[in-house]
Amino acid sequence: MWKRVLLAVCLVWGSYAWWTTRALSRDPGVLAPAIPIQEAASNVKPFDYKKYRITPLAQYSIEARVLGREDYHLGRESDVSPMDLALGWGPMSDDKVLGKVHISQSNRFYYWTVQEFPIPRESIETNSANTHLIPADATVARKLKQIKKGHIVRLRGYLVRVDAADGWHWISSLARNDVGDGACELLWVQDVAMR
Repeated sequence: MWKRVLLAVCLVWGSYAWWTTRALSRDPGVLAPAIPIQEAASNVKPFDYKKYRITPLAQYSIEARVLGREDYHLGRESDVSPMDLALGWGPMSDDKVLGKVHISQSNRFYYWTVQEFPIPRESIETNSANTHLIPADATVARKLKQIKKGHIVRLRGYLVRVDAADGWHWISSLARNDVGDGACELLWVQDVAMR
């Protein structure tokens, strides 16, 4: 009897987990055409967050398609940023392109592979990014937890540098054309919307 109950609980839990994390289907075409907007972070002073010092480096806003989401619970970085989003804009928000690009995330990196390029390599690299998200408050944190693969999100805040008293630091990229280690955006999220 207890095996059947356990099986039923597992099935219900699995169904719930699949339903809440399933990718959203979208119409074809470019769904997030604009490039991210980055401006100088003028008159913004460093501030404390948990046990860290946050230094705003640039104002940043982006509308992009969520290509992947990865939550983190272990390590110092997860204390600051509990979630990464792989984001795509321009051609990297189009199903026609994304159907030919395999996307994955792990260890705070975003990976992509193709059998043949649907668009030039440089277009993939300059129209997508892995973004480490730091929620500015509890309301933002709740909204970020609702984001699924396929959502079109609008994020606004600051690209930042994070410093700890022991010398550890984490610095956002300030370019969209870099790749590899150090190329991810580290975003202090003040506002989030999705559709």
